[in-house]
Amino acid sequence: MKYYLSLLLNLIFLPLWSQSSPDPNFHIYILMGQSNMAGRGEMVEPYSSQQDERVWMFHAQNQFVQAKHPMHFDKPSLVGVGPGLSFGMEMAKQSPSVKIGLVPCAVGGSSINSWVINGYDEATKTHPLDDAIQRILAAQKLGVIKGILWHQGESDSEANKRVGYIDKLNALIAQIRSITKQTNLPFVVGELGHFNQNYLDFNQLLSSFRAPSLHIAVVSAKDLTAKSDQIHFDSRSATELGKRYAFAMQQLP
Repeated sequence: MKYYLSLLLNLIFLPLWSQSSPDPNFHIYILMGQSNMAGRGEMVEPYSSQQDERVWMFHAQNQFVQAKHPMHFDKPSLVGVGPGLSFGMEMAKQSPSVKIGLVPCAVGGSSINSWVINGYDEATKTHPLDDAIQRILAAQKLGVIKGILWHQGESDSEANKRVGYIDKLNALIAQIRSITKQTNLPFVVGELGHFNQNYLDFNQLLSSFRAPSLHIAVVSAKDLTAKSDQIHFDSRSATELGKRYAFAMQQLP
């Protein structure tokens, strides 16, 4: 039954994917960062069956399909529940006439140093920013880019690695806004988990980054819990983080 419903929905929305001009009611959000954005939460119920008929995701072949966990494909054997789907479902609740498109671009383990033009992530043999730009340009032919979600920093959380992080993040924001030709494109950053001292120290860097006038917000990770590895959010916390991203995005001008 679920298969036929999915097929029917794809037929209903076929004009959206084949149209020649962007649909103003198709709001697209880009998911960037490393593994906690990609999702490493356990694939268990109720998360493994969550879906919403108005929330779609850009799959690896650059086509929109109905969104579900896992959304990312950076490390196929590891991906699981992340914040993207719950974010999209919350955003869909705000506007019944709008469809939400999510473009997964996160790369597990990537340092911010690889999120530059021609930057390279050795572990995945990918170019995170170049690949993200390609997907952004493809997706925006179908709808309107409405914002960026960013969760990254675990790889840069040690004291000797986080020097200059904010400058690098500002440069990334400027790059994405230039690519999308939106000087005020909302950019929402998520704190790292409060369960690691290095992460808490790193979050201090982000505390100065709350600047609604610059269309930037920081989402708290307070009270969110980790899996046994003490690195990745469990499914419940990843889902809650997505809801917090949505609330922050909705508050930005």
